[in-house]
Amino acid sequence: MHKSVFPLSLALLTVNASDAQQQAFEQRIVASDLADPWSISYGSDGYLWITESKTYRVCRIDPESGSMTTVLDLTDKRLFPRHDTLDTGGKPWPQGGLMGLALHPDFSSGKPFVYLAYVYKFEEAGNEGNGCLPDFGGCLFKTKVVRYRYEDHSKQLVNEEVIDDDIPGSNDHNGGRLIIMPAKGNHYLFYAVGDLGAGQYDNAGRPNFAQDPGTKEGKILRYLADADDSRQGPGAWIPDDNPFNADTLSPVYSIGHRNAQGLAWGNVNGATYLYASEHGPFSDDEINRIEPGKNYGHPLIIGYADGNYNGLAAGVSPHSHLPGPWNTSYPLIVSEQDAAAQLGEAYRDPIYSFMPSDNEYLLDKMKQIRASESPEWPSVAPSGLAFYHHEGKPEWKNSLLLTTLKAGALYRIPLRPDGEGLASEPEKLIEANVRYRDICIAPDGMKLFVITDKSAVTSGPTEEKPDESNMRGCIIEYRLVR
Repeated sequence: MHKSVFPLSLALLTVNASDAQQQAFEQRIVASDLADPWSISYGSDGYLWITESKTYRVCRIDPESGSMTTVLDLTDKRLFPRHDTLDTGGKPWPQGGLMGLALHPDFSSGKPFVYLAYVYKFEEAGNEGNGCLPDFGGCLFKTKVVRYRYEDHSKQLVNEEVIDDDIPGSNDHNGGRLIIMPAKGNHYLFYAVGDLGAGQYDNAGRPNFAQDPGTKEGKILRYLADADDSRQGPGAWIPDDNPFNADTLSPVYSIGHRNAQGLAWGNVNGATYLYASEHGPFSDDEINRIEPGKNYGHPLIIGYADGNYNGLAAGVSPHSHLPGPWNTSYPLIVSEQDAAAQLGEAYRDPIYSFMPSDNEYLLDKMKQIRASESPEWPSVAPSGLAFYHHEGKPEWKNSLLLTTLKAGALYRIPLRPDGEGLASEPEKLIEANVRYRDICIAPDGMKLFVITDKSAVTSGPTEEKPDESNMRGCIIEYRLVR
């Protein structure tokens, strides 16, 4: 039950940013040999909390000594095998597994609750018994969002409460990030669900429902952090003022998302805003400001509504028998500009789009994929997101800190005083040959804690050589030194 991982004494070094400002950090490995950590949070109890996506463990770590305790093992809640191959009758593995983690804001003052999101069940792929085949609707899983109570005397999480156990899942684009945000005197729990990869790879024939407010995929969901005692069942966790409540209560808060893997909230000039980092398909990774009832365009608009995807789609497949010119269930994007006009006032452009590519370049890449080639394309693959409002680095106040998976980097994204856009271009603080999955900030703002993937492969063509980095599967502390 208890495990200790001590900081590596020889891991202290200075990391300089590639940016002209040459921001300097001291780097320290807090813990290593972790099994694909997915989420990290700095608790009000002074400990780091992480989820391990593949082992289904929740761990609590002393940030100074690296001593680690397993406070929950959800292996028995995972109702599918770990890693058998499909050709011998095994089941596929979801992207993620045990993913999101959030601590109640009053964790140390009477509400020691920890919220988790995990894929718990594999469902048959279309009519095929064990497949993940594009012909039969792709890889079908189920995800649940739950709440546990932390017992200080046993150092364990106990008493699972189910908030929602009917969230569709996949082997791709599960999103998976949780966050709790205060608003209107309440605490709200937000959960990001991707479009489940519907339209690409093994899910190329799976219908994409990111534009359908009646489904949960391709959405940001909102729940109450504390159930409404006046209601019973799942509805007790759904706010009365969610924007898509009609005949029934719905957790859907915003629509048109592809794969948001970062959520952060911040108080900007007296207003509280929610932000998301989101993967684009071949370019145009996004930073979005999330508003209730708004539509973020996917799969009709990629990045800005600037027309660079006109005549293309949000995905492509070599399976020639699938519909459309790009062999995918994704709709053909005739005109991003027209799509934005048709969505009307509900549509929101991202506040920033990374590496938008021109139409000719994208067309060439998609033709290569359709011909069963495996091209590379420029993107950052955004993952964790945190809002910086600390005194440790005053000039960073009102900024987002973003980790990335591809060509692993840490960016600072300075926001305007109104929080509705960028004050200047993102600043790259750190770049290393490692996949940064998530980030949290120490209360004094002088230490940043990031977690890194143990594995080196994602669902798509992004792949790294497994022996190139000694920082995989780690918690890394970056301490600001100037």
